Amino acid sequence: MKYVLVIPDGCADEPQETLGGKTPLQAARVPHMDAVVSEGILGRTDTVPASMPSGSDVGTMSLFGYDPLVYHTGRAPLEAAAQGIELGPHDWAIRCNFVTITDGNMASFTASQLPNEVGEELIGILQEATSADPQWEFHQGVSYRNLLIYRAQDADDQPFGTGTSTTPPHDLTDQSIEHDLPSGKGSELLLDLMERSKKLFAKSEKNQKRADGQPPATQIWLWGQGSRPALTPFLDQFGKTGAVITAVDLLRGLGRLLGWDVIEVEGATGYTDTDYAAKGRAAIETLKQSDFVVVHVEATDEASHEGEVEEKIKALENIDEHIVGPVHDYLKSQGEYRILVCPDHPTFLRTKTHSHGYVPFGICGSKVRPDQASNYDEVTASSSNLLLPKGYQLMPFFFGTLTN
Repeated sequence: MKYVLVIPDGCADEPQETLGGKTPLQAARVPHMDAVVSEGILGRTDTVPASMPSGSDVGTMSLFGYDPLVYHTGRAPLEAAAQGIELGPHDWAIRCNFVTITDGNMASFTASQLPNEVGEELIGILQEATSADPQWEFHQGVSYRNLLIYRAQDADDQPFGTGTSTTPPHDLTDQSIEHDLPSGKGSELLLDLMERSKKLFAKSEKNQKRADGQPPATQIWLWGQGSRPALTPFLDQFGKTGAVITAVDLLRGLGRLLGWDVIEVEGATGYTDTDYAAKGRAAIETLKQSDFVVVHVEATDEASHEGEVEEKIKALENIDEHIVGPVHDYLKSQGEYRILVCPDHPTFLRTKTHSHGYVPFGICGSKVRPDQASNYDEVTASSSNLLLPKGYQLMPFFFGTLTN
């Protein structure tokens, strides 16, 4: 049997006044997602424990069948794995965003989608400025997404820990940063680097006079710190080979740590301009070799962070038309299968941030007895009796015997 999970990142939302009281999922034309529900079952699950910050690192770990309260150590170590950066047993990885802060407010947590060539220069400047301390390593990622590695000298060299508190910059869009700076154990080290970056970035002509005409990155923002996680390989956990299609490093890293193939797709950007059709084609091709394929799309989440309701609807419709539809058709033609559609967490347009709460999932395919639902959306799912309170229960449920 072949299995597919499609993740429209952060697509779960609230009713919108501008949509006549509908959620984006209700307002979007998503006949293929609706078909998954009408041919199968609709339920709800909670992917992010209340005690943990809501984000794709926690949410996708739950979706993949791993309890984040047991396995999660931080977001940055997953992204380090994606870049092939080996962490020692006592090293720390820290997410390093290029951001634009204006008058004490988070004007852009992406530094207006900073071009890679500008980011390359800024990473070089940061590394040179910290060359006297070889424990710090800056690693360029894509656009505004980068990493900072702390290489520990020994087990006693642990400047960070459970008492270190940081805030994701995407949770602060258009808000004051005053009360959300790093705090607790080791925060003085992070704050010092963040402060030093301001003067360094101001001296970069390429940053100050960007070719795309956008405002410059004003500093780095450090968050998502963690040590190397110890994850049971997916094949050992569920007896199935896997692959992931994504443009986001944390999903690539988590996939590698689980022993999956990581499929690179030309035109996949991690933004609303991603090549949806290319991802759909890649999923179909990958199914020829893998038991289980994950297709992750960041566009819906990015639209929410920017408060763009029409972009969110457009992204949902593109996922439906170019990924869910073709992949489902292919699965039907190949024999036994199951397909699952589920976001990793809600991301509200109103707040432009990730949120806690239940998300809808739809499953159809072999040996799945249809229920009475016919629409894939949050409101319809809220009436379903199928409830999985812990997100990591969904994967064994998906692979198991479904008799709903």
